[in-house]
Amino acid sequence: MDTKTAISISNVSKKFRLFSSTKERLIEALHPFRKNYHREFWALKDVSFDVRRGEVVGVLGRNGSGKSTLLQIICSVMQATQGSLKVSGRISALLELGAGFNPDFTGRENVILNGEIMGVSRKDMLSRLSEIEKFADIGEFFDQPVKTYSSGMYVRVAFGAAIHIDPDILIVDEALSVGDSAFQHRCYQKIRAFVDQGKTILVVSHNTETLLRICHRGIILDEGQLKYIGPINSAVDYYHNLLFGSQAKDLEGNSDKVSDIVDTNKSLSTSSNIGSLSTGSNDKIPGKSCYNPQETRFGNGAVRIVDFDLVVDGEINPPEIQGHKETELFVKVLFNKDLEDVSFGFAIVTTDGIYIAGTNSEMMGKPYLTAKSGECRVVKLRWKSHFIGGEHFLNIGCHQIIDGEKTFLDVRRSLAMFKFTDTPGAYGFVDLEMEPEVVEI
Repeated sequence: MDTKTAISISNVSKKFRLFSSTKERLIEALHPFRKNYHREFWALKDVSFDVRRGEVVGVLGRNGSGKSTLLQIICSVMQATQGSLKVSGRISALLELGAGFNPDFTGRENVILNGEIMGVSRKDMLSRLSEIEKFADIGEFFDQPVKTYSSGMYVRVAFGAAIHIDPDILIVDEALSVGDSAFQHRCYQKIRAFVDQGKTILVVSHNTETLLRICHRGIILDEGQLKYIGPINSAVDYYHNLLFGSQAKDLEGNSDKVSDIVDTNKSLSTSSNIGSLSTGSNDKIPGKSCYNPQETRFGNGAVRIVDFDLVVDGEINPPEIQGHKETELFVKVLFNKDLEDVSFGFAIVTTDGIYIAGTNSEMMGKPYLTAKSGECRVVKLRWKSHFIGGEHFLNIGCHQIIDGEKTFLDVRRSLAMFKFTDTPGAYGFVDLEMEPEVVEI
């Protein structure tokens, strides 16, 4: 393993023996002819990848895909059945909630013990205690038994202990999803400081926005197999396709039906109230100059987003968008089924996937779409653009809430790319139109 590699996984597999009951486990152990009563379950199958020093890598996958098993093998909590693992440097891990601390010890005692287990002397841990206590920010509970902690308090102390022993590699399993905004902000600051120091971080999370914010690359596991490793944006797209794969196929399967819809929807004449949207029902979006052919699309196909226009100060889909201009978004939705109360949403995201603006019907309280199969509806949103220079992507989607669960009908991520002109005197994402002045005392 070269000096630039922090973690090297080569053909790693992990097998578990599963029994239907404790009785079968006992019978197999005592059977004179070693008869098998178990079935084999491979949690990991021939997984290989390298993580470089200074990288932040996100691990994505559905429940049961092998993510936690992989992390436990990397941390030497569990041995691989096959394959090899090489790690360069000290690892500090925050794995599943509740693991690693003695519930009868106080937070302070657990922090000291955890550091000693990781090879940090008691003297050094005592010198770091005040910083860890300040980071955790749980007050007098720091000196109370851990078994009295809430899940949020536990993670505060555990994350503080893990990150303050000066590890070379930090491994976090879902911990960033617990805690309030102030604590999460402190965590992100620590992670950025770690990256600036050239250290390595491996993060497991179902929250793709978190991973897009902090990760360089992403790893996708499914049924114990490595499905993808690459840039985090592409990894998140792959993950969404994995989650909604069957829905995406349904969506593709409905593509032939679109051309069968009659193009004479009277409500969709090219009048001024819908911009320049076409009167037909075919998907017109790929023909637009701003279209992104690498868009990610998923949904069950009950509706289809077939056209849109972004009108800025009267200009339709301009090559560049200037700030402080009146902006209107027109989106045309084709219904393939009779539906009521369909929620519409949109977002503007950066090239690295960070959401900088967006809303949907539920947030606004309107508009909810209702139509019969074969009909179209046009949604119009209006705002004044205050975005600062850069290239941003447009996301559009429709969903329904059914039995309390969100059902995606048609979601088109990174559908189109628009360039915003630079705004003198400001940086970031949004121009706040500052009016500075010096006030005399």
